Amino acid sequence: MNTPSPAATGEIYRVDWLPGTDTLHGTCHCGREHTAQDPVEMWEWMLAHPQGHEPRGAGR
Repeated sequence: MNTPSPAATGEIYRVDWLPGTDTLHGTCHCGREHTAQDPVEMWEWMLAHPQGHEPRGAGR
């Protein structure tokens, strides 16, 4: 069975390192953003979608 890639389903995750710091800035496919110094924390937050965050504009 072939499973579509995250890019094919529109699920693009982006993690940028903020130069001069130990901080990572992540953007989930839903548009929510998060910063962390621990890469494991960053990926756990992203991959826990939708637990831990909701898409922008959802119920707000």
